[in-house]
Amino acid sequence: MIRALVAAALVATSACAEKINSATYAAPTDRYAHGILGDAIEWGELRLQTDNGTRIFTLPPSRVFEDVAPRLADLDGDGAPEVIVVETLQTAGAQLAIYDETGKIAATPHIGRTNRWLAPIGAADMDGDGTTEIAYIDRPHLARILRVWRFDNGRLSEVASLSGLTNHRIGERDIGGGIRDCGDGPEMITANADWTRVMATVLRNGQLSTRDLGPHRNRASFSAALACRTPG
Repeated sequence: MIRALVAAALVATSACAEKINSATYAAPTDRYAHGILGDAIEWGELRLQTDNGTRIFTLPPSRVFEDVAPRLADLDGDGAPEVIVVETLQTAGAQLAIYDETGKIAATPHIGRTNRWLAPIGAADMDGDGTTEIAYIDRPHLARILRVWRFDNGRLSEVASLSGLTNHRIGERDIGGGIRDCGDGPEMITANADWTRVMATVLRNGQLSTRDLGPHRNRASFSAALACRTPG
């Protein structure tokens, strides 16, 4: 079912696994009237550049990539990246999805209704257990819930969640914050719910805990935090 979304591959598969070198969105479309990222344009295709050439994955008319850019991360520890995207079903809202050179291999559930979105934070081994977690903010303008999912053996499972955090405001064309490691392990950098403070959140023993790093004023506040400096 998931792999049925693959519509075209411009090169034949080889006996050896392909390494993904880059990923971009293509086929701009206005078929999903949400405009959360500042305009009416979303994306209908994901294009991967691999060692073997270009692979194109085309979504059906009921879906779009509602995102700023695909993200490459080695999620399974094999030395080659997978691709993290935000994929939206018109009737059920966004989901976080993972693609490799063969197509869509895993995804979270859709949020559940149209015009509901999620904003990725990033991927890392958040708790040092040897597997990779992926973090995003579920409905950054409404629910403002940080969710962390673990990718293991080709599947995603939710690990923890924490309310009161966000990383995007309606109309912004980028997504704020990210993941840093200042020597004590990965921290997820976001704002608090009312955008007054920059927050750092860690995953320990299956629980999320957060601390205040300083005032949030603009994107420079996030940049300072990600560079292990105090926002000011």
